[in-house]
Order: sequence, then structure tokens, then C-alpha cells
Amino acid sequence: MPTTELTATITDAEWRVMRIVWTLGQADSHTIIDLLVRQHDWKPATIKTLIGRLVKKGALGTTKDGRQYIYHPLIAEQAAMDTALTTELSQMCAMCRGKAFVHAIDETELSQEDIQALISHLQKKLTTAPTAVSCDCLPADYEGSC
Repeated sequence: MPTTELTATITDAEWRVMRIVWTLGQADSHTIIDLLVRQHDWKPATIKTLIGRLVKKGALGTTKDGRQYIYHPLIAEQAAMDTALTTELSQMCAMCRGKAFVHAIDETELSQEDIQALISHLQKKLTTAPTAVSCDCLPADYEGSC
């Protein structure tokens, strides 16, 4: 079971590789290459490079099966998604994050179950939320706006 915490950033292209391995649970390079060539028309050498980078970053582990390597995730998919989203949000102005969330929700296909979970969570969070969030982009004696 994947547990290792990833400290390096995963690029957009590397996410595509990881999504395949997470979905399949494990995969050899031929399977990963075949799927990505069909989905994105990438060159096999590019995909091999991406796999190698993910191994070096500690996102993928390998086991040898005869002459080929089998790749398996060393990080859990949900943990990686949570970390990526939290990292992105931490780079944004605190005062503007809410608008970014609203936009992301508008642009994201969500199930009714996901929407109900969001509503429930937001209703609970509303009870302890401040009336306003201050800008954290500038020193306190400056005023920002979104």
C-alpha cells in the first residue's frame, strides 16, 4: 500500500503517468507507454523519461519481473492530490482563495454525492469561519483587493 510522502513536485505530464499506475495498481513500461501513446500521441522515449523521473522522485517503485520492471505507486493518489491542491492554494492570496474555489467548482464535474459532501462540509465550516479573510500578499499597512 502506498504511504511514502512525496516531497518533489509532480509535473503535469508526470501526473498522467501516475494516474495510469494508480488506476491499474501497477503496470509495466509497455502498458504505460501504450496507453499514453494512444491518449496523447507521446513518443515512447518521452514516456520512459517521465517514468524514470517519477522513480527518482520516489513516486514510483519498481520490481523486476524477468526482463521487465513493474512500476507501482509509492504515494497514495488521494494524498498526492491533497498535497498538490494545498500547495497551489498556499501560493494564492488568502483573500482570493474563495473565488478560486468557486471557479474550480464551476469548472469541475462533480457527482451529486460529491456536491452533498461539499455542502455538508461548508455548512459545518461556516459556523467557525471569520467574516472576512485578510490579504496576505502585502505588509499589514497596505491594503489589497481581489
